[in-house]
Amino acid sequence: MTGPVLEVADLHKRFGGLEAAAGINLAVRQGEFRALIGPNGAGKSTLFNLITGYLRADRGRVSVQGRDVTGLPAYRLFRRGVSRTFQISSVFSELTVLENLQVALVSYHRQLYDMFNAATRRHLAECERLIGIVGLAGERSRRAGALSHGDKKKLELAIALGNRPQLLLLDEPTAGMASSERLDSIRTVHRIVKELGVTVLFTEHDMRVVFSVADRITVLHQGRIIAEGSPEEIRRSARVQEIYLGESVGEGQER
Repeated sequence: MTGPVLEVADLHKRFGGLEAAAGINLAVRQGEFRALIGPNGAGKSTLFNLITGYLRADRGRVSVQGRDVTGLPAYRLFRRGVSRTFQISSVFSELTVLENLQVALVSYHRQLYDMFNAATRRHLAECERLIGIVGLAGERSRRAGALSHGDKKKLELAIALGNRPQLLLLDEPTAGMASSERLDSIRTVHRIVKELGVTVLFTEHDMRVVFSVADRITVLHQGRIIAEGSPEEIRRSARVQEIYLGESVGEGQER
């Protein structure tokens, strides 16, 4: 593939008098680990929801691997190789780690109408592969609700990898973690997706996390992209410094 895995062109979304997306253009290359940052209210969640089919754009286009997917619902995007994790845990607390993955794979393979037919034996090999990839082999039979916050995030990652995605969107992947856990967690995610060749777009408030792993950084402010570049270019950007209240970006502070 020669073009970008994800391409957003002239994307607009308005909520009453608020323009949450004001002509956003974005391209993410194959294998890239791209960060999307910006102050609260910049439009990051809106952009994620527009890309992943949870919101419909007023105008503009979203393409994945060169195919127009504008307005497709999330479940159809999932079947086209687009996965997403959420800031708030979205696992089934009463199911085990293994069962959570089985539910995801049954859905991906469109077997929901027959899921009670020997469901406990379905996709075991693939589930075990995913459990091993994220480091939960010792927790496969544990209820998801009893997992630590960090292990829930690992399970969510495994579920997101269940459709062998080409594009993965991570919404605040270290949210709720202790400060001391965040860097190890994001570096584990970074290693896994790089090994699998998955293209990633992620949002994150902790600038230490962003500058430790991002290949490139896109800065959003008031629904517009105001800067884009390497971590060093973003760190030196006067416009970005202004947006972040004049503080040094990427030097250990959290946002």
